[in-house]
Amino acid sequence: MNIGFDAKRAFHNTTGLGYYSRTIVGLLSHYYPQHRYFLFNPKSSDRFKLEAENIQEVLPSGFLDKLFTSVWRSSWVKKDLLKHKIDLYHGLSHEIPVGIRHTGIRSVVTIHDLIHERFPEQYNAIDVRIYHRKFLYACQHADRVIAISGQTKKDIIEFYGISPDKIDTCHQSCDPVFAQIIKEEEKKRIRDKYHLPEKFFLYVGSIIDRKNLLNICKAMFLLRNDLDIPLVVIGEGGKYKQKVKDYVLQHGLSERIIFLSEQPFVRSDAEFRSAYAFAAIYQSAIAMVYPSYFEGFGLPVLEALWSRLPVITSNRSCLPEVGGPGACYVDPDQALELATAMRNVYADETLRNGMIQKGWEHAQLSTPLIYVENMMNIYFKTLSG
Repeated sequence: MNIGFDAKRAFHNTTGLGYYSRTIVGLLSHYYPQHRYFLFNPKSSDRFKLEAENIQEVLPSGFLDKLFTSVWRSSWVKKDLLKHKIDLYHGLSHEIPVGIRHTGIRSVVTIHDLIHERFPEQYNAIDVRIYHRKFLYACQHADRVIAISGQTKKDIIEFYGISPDKIDTCHQSCDPVFAQIIKEEEKKRIRDKYHLPEKFFLYVGSIIDRKNLLNICKAMFLLRNDLDIPLVVIGEGGKYKQKVKDYVLQHGLSERIIFLSEQPFVRSDAEFRSAYAFAAIYQSAIAMVYPSYFEGFGLPVLEALWSRLPVITSNRSCLPEVGGPGACYVDPDQALELATAMRNVYADETLRNGMIQKGWEHAQLSTPLIYVENMMNIYFKTLSG
């Protein structure tokens, strides 16, 4: 079978959508080597290393295709799909080519979240309209829709009126390196390299309103006289990040909140961008603190479970679905509740060990093999019509 992918995010995105795209293509190539995988990339990039013989990159070739790459990706790519005899096309991030049905090529689309529909005030109004049009078109015209969580499936039904029979929920997995037990000397090397303390709480994610880092900082303020444990923050942001940093400065937390990603020696370090370094950091932490108001999936939670790291997260959206029975759930609006959870997880070793064990067991539902088997089953279901 020849499977085509919208590979823009795989080659050009450094956050969740890029990670999702690279992971699924890599796993399919590894576990199902009998098929061929074509990555339709609108612009050359070296972010995705094509090491497997059954993966092929396809770039725009015609003069107009090269000149109008966005149009090529959204429509004109159909002629290249036919040229390479694509049996199935997978839009990895919310989009499929306009008119693909007329080619006879079956298609699936992954919808990661509909946050722009649920929280439109967090986006530019023009972007909301563009996202609405593209996402709705993909859901209506793809042969099947993949939701990365039960929450996302509910949203697709609610906002777009898509039949639940057309939607498959397929939880993603994460890099297998998170499951490896990193040796103590390696964890110490990573901590020393990035000037990390021996003990710390950890937050990983974009620094935006929805992710709720400010309430973690408020919890840290409440704990200031009880717990001398810093918070390490990995992630970038804009206006909301400045709001958080203003709070940190005004409340004397500058020594307790470490914004790791903005350190010059980190920005220029190639190893910091590797899953191995992240796994070592996760496994050095006391707990992942992730009280997000809303997620399509919440990958850092799953990475933490695989890393045998206790998780404190929100009791909303899909996070109980991803965190399972081992995570500690809090009301994301309540900084005191969050502070209490952080204190309890730090102080109670029995609680911590129980969370680790239950979290690890829950993570086994999302192994790479289970993930890729579920995806391939969706492909065959799509082809069978």
